[in-house]
Amino acid sequence: MKISIIDTGSANLNSVVQAFKRIGYEAIVSSEISELQNADRLVLPGVGTAAAVMDGINKYKLRDFILETPKPLLGICLGMQIQATDSEEVPLGQDSVIECLDIVKARCVKLKCDGLRLPHMGWNTVNHTDHPLFSDIKQDAYFYFDHSFAMQTGDYTIGKTTYGTEFSSAIAKDNFMGVQFHPEKSSAAGEQLLTNFIKNF
Repeated sequence: MKISIIDTGSANLNSVVQAFKRIGYEAIVSSEISELQNADRLVLPGVGTAAAVMDGINKYKLRDFILETPKPLLGICLGMQIQATDSEEVPLGQDSVIECLDIVKARCVKLKCDGLRLPHMGWNTVNHTDHPLFSDIKQDAYFYFDHSFAMQTGDYTIGKTTYGTEFSSAIAKDNFMGVQFHPEKSSAAGEQLLTNFIKNF
């Protein structure tokens, strides 16, 4: 099993590498398409801003590769958000939205959290469907979050979380999956989700 972590230059990827190592798998980090094409599973992490992740994807000419790959792909945090059509998380002075990968017809918007602190940081529950990504994970299991923007819910939603308002905390469409939380920081539940990603697809 070859796991490749897509490097867009906008995340500390070692924590993801170490998470796979804890469940018995080696993962490599690369932005080279020739290397990524040999993977059995692809992981797309991202931290910072949607604009930064999309800049990295464009810099390394990864857009077409990602959109055309038949391989199971798991987006983590911003790696999930950029699977939306667009995002409101734009640098000051720029357009009102930034174009993303448009894998799912959705928009990422700033959390309306009714006076709660942003970013949404810490442990929260996920109410999930019976999608194979959540096999052997109890309903309303706790996962670790750190974000201020989130994807709206829709037909692609396989996990929901509430922080002031309800948002998609997990999505799936065809071979593409994404989680808003950080499985690499989510203890046993996160390790089970990564194991499911390896074994169930």
